[in-house]
Amino acid sequence: MAASQEPLPFWKTIVAGGAAGIAEISVMYPTDIAKTRAQLNTAGGVGMWSTLAAIARTDGLAGLYRGVMSPIVAEAPKRATKFAANDQYKRLLVLEDGSLPFHRAGLAGALAGTTEAFVNCPFETVKVQMQAKENRNRFKTTWDCTRNLMTTEGVAGFFRGIEPMVLRNAAWNGTYFACIGTIRNWFPTQAGDSKAQTLGKKFASGVVGGMLGVLFATPFDVVKSRMQNQLQGSTTTYGYTIPSLVHILRTEGFGALYKGIGPRIVRLGPGGGIMIVAFDAVSNLLREF
Repeated sequence: MAASQEPLPFWKTIVAGGAAGIAEISVMYPTDIAKTRAQLNTAGGVGMWSTLAAIARTDGLAGLYRGVMSPIVAEAPKRATKFAANDQYKRLLVLEDGSLPFHRAGLAGALAGTTEAFVNCPFETVKVQMQAKENRNRFKTTWDCTRNLMTTEGVAGFFRGIEPMVLRNAAWNGTYFACIGTIRNWFPTQAGDSKAQTLGKKFASGVVGGMLGVLFATPFDVVKSRMQNQLQGSTTTYGYTIPSLVHILRTEGFGALYKGIGPRIVRLGPGGGIMIVAFDAVSNLLREF
C-alpha cells in the first residue's frame, strides 16, 4: 500500500522539479536537436536517426549536446515560474465548492504557459541558434552565441519568436493540464495502490496529455524555431505567426506544420519516465532535510 506523504514546501518542489528536468535533458537532449533541425529544414524531411547519425559523424558526441547549457540554466527559473503561475491561476479559477473542472484547469495551464514563455524565450532563442546546422561554425559555445545576440540585436533579440512561443506554450500546457486532471479523475489513485501503480498512473496521464499537447502545439513550435533562427537583416520570411503558418502551408504542404513531431513524441515516453523517477528520488531525499 502506498503511504501518504505531506506535500513538499514550494521551494523543495522547485528543487526536485528542476533536478528532474535536468536529468531528463541530460538523457533526451539529442532528440531536441533532431526536432529543431527538422523544423528548420524547408526541403524534404530527414529522419531522426539519420539526423543524429550525421551529427555524430561530423561533430562527435559533443555535437549531440550542442547548446545544452541554455535549457539547463533555464530549467529552474522556467519551472518555478510555471509552477507558481499555475498555482495562482488555479486559485483564481477554482469554483466556490473548491473544484476545478477540466476546462478551468486547462485555462490555468494555458495562462501559466503564457507566463513561462516570457521567462524562457531568451534561452530558447539561444538554444535554437546553437542547434541550427548553419551555425555550427558561427558560434563555438552557448556564451559566444549569447554575447553575439546581445551585441547585434540587444535585449529585443532574445525575445524573437515570442508570439508563436506564447501560443505554443498555451496550447501545450492548456491541453496537458486539462488532460491529466481528467484522466486522473477517471482513474484515481486507490488506497490499496502500490507505489509502482501510483507512479504508473501519473506517467500514463502525463504521456497522454503530453501527446495531445504536442498535436496542438507543434505548428506554433515550427514557426517559433524558424523565427528564432532568422538572421538579422535578412529577408523576413517569418514575421507573425498566422502569416507564417499560411506561408509554410502554401510552400511546403500541411505535413511541414508537423516537422519534428517524431523526435518530440519519442522524447515524451522515456523523458516522462525519467522525470517521474528523478522527481520521486529527489523529493524523498529532500524530505530528510
